[in-house]
Parts: sequence; C-alpha cells; structure tokens
Amino acid sequence: MKIFLINKFIFPKGGDAICTLSTGKLLSNRGHKVTFWGMNHSSNPEYPYQQYFVNYNDFNNPRGIRKKFQMASNMLYSFEAKRKIEQLIKIDRPDIIHLHNFAHQISPSILDVFKKHKIPTVMTMHDYKLVCPVYTLYSDNKPCERCKGGKYYQCSINRCTKNSRIKSLLNTIEMYLHHKLLHIYDSIDVYISPSRFLKSKVEEMGFKRKVVYIPNFINLDAYIPQYSSEEKSIVYFGRLSQEKGLFTLIEAMKGVDVKLRIIGDGPLKEALEGKVRDEKIKNVEFLGYLAGDELKNNVKKAMFVILPSEWYENNPLSIIEGFALGKPAIGARIGGIPELVKDNETGLTFEAGNINDLRQKIENLMKDPDRVGQMGKNARKFVEQELNEEKHYQSLIEIYQHVIRDH
Repeated sequence: MKIFLINKFIFPKGGDAICTLSTGKLLSNRGHKVTFWGMNHSSNPEYPYQQYFVNYNDFNNPRGIRKKFQMASNMLYSFEAKRKIEQLIKIDRPDIIHLHNFAHQISPSILDVFKKHKIPTVMTMHDYKLVCPVYTLYSDNKPCERCKGGKYYQCSINRCTKNSRIKSLLNTIEMYLHHKLLHIYDSIDVYISPSRFLKSKVEEMGFKRKVVYIPNFINLDAYIPQYSSEEKSIVYFGRLSQEKGLFTLIEAMKGVDVKLRIIGDGPLKEALEGKVRDEKIKNVEFLGYLAGDELKNNVKKAMFVILPSEWYENNPLSIIEGFALGKPAIGARIGGIPELVKDNETGLTFEAGNINDLRQKIENLMKDPDRVGQMGKNARKFVEQELNEEKHYQSLIEIYQHVIRDH
C-alpha cells in the first residue's frame, strides 16, 4: 500500500510530529511505501520529494506587514500547499492519505486536491482544532467550551488567541470559512482519536463526522524498563506552557522532600525559572530540552513521572513513555489522562489545579517505594498489552482498508 503521511512538522517536534514519524516507521517496517509531506525546515532529515514541501511558515516571528498578510492568507487557504501536493500526487499517486496536524502552516486547501483526485483520506486528531479556533479548548487559564455548537465568534469576543484582537478575529474567520461556508473538512473519510475523551468531547461540541478510537502506541524494544529508582527524584518532561499546570506543580513542591526535574522548553521557561529562583525553591531543577537516551536515563533514575495538566490532554506520550520505562505516573484527573493513569494501579490522579491534592499524592507515593515499583510493573504491562505496535498496526490497517473499500 502507498501511503502519504502529512504533518506540518516532520522532525521530532511535539507529540503530533513524533506520532507521524513513528507511524511512518511502523508502516514501512511492514512493507508499505510511505511518503512524508509537510513544511521545509532546517531540522528535517533528507526526504524524497522535499522539493514539493511547503515553505516554512513561522507564525511566531513574521516580519513586515506584507509577510503578515501573506501568512494570514495562507492560513485561510494556501494555494502554494495546494499546488505542491497536487504536483506530488501526479508523480507518486498514493492509495490513501493519512493526515495529522496541518492547520495554519499548511491549511486545509490540500483537502480539495484529495477530493478532486478521489483519494481516500483519514486524519488523526491530536487536539481540538476541529471544534476550537485555538486548538486547546482552554482560555483564561481554564478549560473553555464557549464555541460549542459552532459559536466560533466567542474566540473574537474573548480574545482567545494570545489575547490579540486581530489574531482572534483571524482564527474566527478561519473556522467559519472552513466549517460553515466551504465544509472543507467533510472530504475526510474517517477521523482517528487517540483518546476516548477527545472523541466524546468533539462530538459533544458538535462535530458530526465519523470518529474512531485508536490510542497511541510505542516501540517497546526502544524502552528498557527500570522499576527501581536511583535517587529520590520525580520528573516532568514536555512543553513548558500555561496549560500544562507547571505553576501548580512548583507550588506543590514546596516543603516536599524530593527533587523535581523539569525537562523541556517552551514559552513559560523564563517565568518558571524566575519563580523558582525568586522564591528560593531548592528542590526544583530545570534540565532544558533533552531527547533520546539522555531523556530516558533521567526518567529511569526517577521514582515516577508527573503530568499536572490543566487542559483536556488527549493521549499524552510523556505518560506512555514513562510507563514503557517502568515508571508510574501522577496525573491530573482531566481529559484523557485517567485513561492511562488508573488510581492505585498505574499511578495516582489528583484534581487538576489543586495544589494540596497534588502535594498529598506526591508525598503518598514517596512513602512507599515498593508500591511505586509494583505500579511501574503494572504500567509497563499496560503498554505491552494495550499500546504495542502490532495492535496499533492492525487497527490502523483495518481503517485504511475500510476507507479504501468504501471509496
């Protein structure tokens, strides 16, 4: 089978890109021909057909009025992306398209090409973009569902996009254009949700297309578990952003006899480091961005991983990777986290945003290393049974075959 895998970033940048690359490797190892397509970027490896990739769009640093206008126009409907993907399809016609994250930098203009050429198309949802102009269902530092039922104007009223009136208006226009006028997303045959929560939430918000549940997976051969800890430490790894609940976590660490290592980068890095420095919190350490064995070794040394998110997490890879390394988790009781972190089996959950509850759960686990070790074994067993490569592959191929047959 010839499969196009599409994501805006096609190097390991965030969970969506990692999932895209892992899926490509999974399919290639089982004899399928995989072609990646996305944006050109200096961090990309060498790809076939990269001359047909979209030019890199950096929405964080647009320079000049003309560039800003061009980016805004491309976000709504990119003729460059549409032209280039059609050129590639004519050269190497796929049996199926598998989309991941492509909004904004690429835009859904490419969907018109797939419809024109009658190519079956599926999409894995990594966030709430199909029902929320800002992806996250999160505003004013808490979950937000004001756009329920297609009331996208709420984004403009509440300035949900980086507290900017203009950016919020642009995202509002984008949603009405794509979902109410063009109905462009209707051309996708099946949507894949990695968590039951995301599936139920987008349906509750008014999304009408077919959604099937297939959780993320992990290559277990790349993760050697270590059920004991080498030191009295716990670890958070992931993006350093507001919705991740890291201010709550740092507050909860006050007075707790354990070291917290925070691994990652993001817009809150300086603010978080400043809080730790100014308030003289001695048991919190920032390691910056780590990957590969360096990241795994830091996780293996710890007693457990922690995810204090305050938004509707989907199917977080940080917990899954921690489980694969034999580490249980403390996770906020929100979104798809409780589907992974089962109380007293694979870890403990706490009320999102509740500092005292989080502190209590950390101290609870710290007192019983044997219990932590057993939970780590349960966590590893869970990913071995439920989130392994073969189970994911069979579910994915079944969807592919079903969509191709129906097409």
